Amino acid sequence: QVQFVESGGGLAQPGRSLRLSCVVSGFTLRDYAVGWFRQAPGKEPEEVSCISNYFGRTTYADSGKGRFAISTNNVEHTLYLQMNSLKEEDPAIYHCAALLGIAGRSCPVAVDEFDFWGQGTQVTVSS
Repeated sequence: QVQFVESGGGLAQPGRSLRLSCVVSGFTLRDYAVGWFRQAPGKEPEEVSCISNYFGRTTYADSGKGRFAISTNNVEHTLYLQMNSLKEEDPAIYHCAALLGIAGRSCPVAVDEFDFWGQGTQVTVSS
């Protein structure tokens, strides 16, 4: 059974950092494209970042380039998103997600292509 357990969200001041974690089960991280997307109230889901260990490729939406870093710990079955220099436009529910229907697919992956995702963790940025 595919499962995602996200954590690490919370309240941070502008310019500070948060590190999101997502423990996955039911599949092997290194074999699939996985990533993060976010959804703010009243807005469409938005791609954040993607990683494909199989192809050694990572991608980022423009909103996070230079500030966010995606990584995995395949031994611990965990996906991470390090978010630095948080901005007031970053608040959203952040979901980790995977494209499991296509093995060996590289990044980027559009939000509507992900076929499994977690319930998310809330990120709030406020001074």
